[in-house]
Amino acid sequence: MTLLTPITPDKAVDEVAGLYAQMRKTLGGVPNMAQYMAGSPAVLKAWLAMAGALKEGVLTPGVRERLALSSAEYNRCSYCLSAHHFLARNVTKLSEEEISLARDAASADPHMDAILKLSDAISRGRGAVADEDVQEARDAGVTDAQIAEVIGNIALNTLTNYFNRFNDTPTEYPEVVSPR
Repeated sequence: MTLLTPITPDKAVDEVAGLYAQMRKTLGGVPNMAQYMAGSPAVLKAWLAMAGALKEGVLTPGVRERLALSSAEYNRCSYCLSAHHFLARNVTKLSEEEISLARDAASADPHMDAILKLSDAISRGRGAVADEDVQEARDAGVTDAQIAEVIGNIALNTLTNYFNRFNDTPTEYPEVVSPR
């Protein structure tokens, strides 16, 4: 049962209507999550701003989708897992094998695997990591910019994971259940 009240696109006015218009241009629609976030335009703007800024970084869409899948699995957010499974398959064209591996913070590609392992260590350590974890990532070629953006993506994904778990947001994507 959802705990928050959505602002549907047909009921949006003023600032929320403007944010929805922006989302239609950039995302092609207004996701269910955004309709619930719109109860606080500040939260909706924060999500949009952070997601937009991270899209301009060094991590590719495929890397960001893998990070989102790993985070959704770790935080047991079925809404986010469903959304990012759909996006990973249909937008970034990841294979089902890579999608499955990403849910477990792994990849067949050694560099990508190192990024996911570091992200998992950061999440599980709540920001604290062993020197060995960082060294393994660096040995695989992970740069300072990539590490910084991994942390940024963890923050973004934690926001959406917690928001949707709290709210039990209904998914508009083919449902993927977490945990497996």
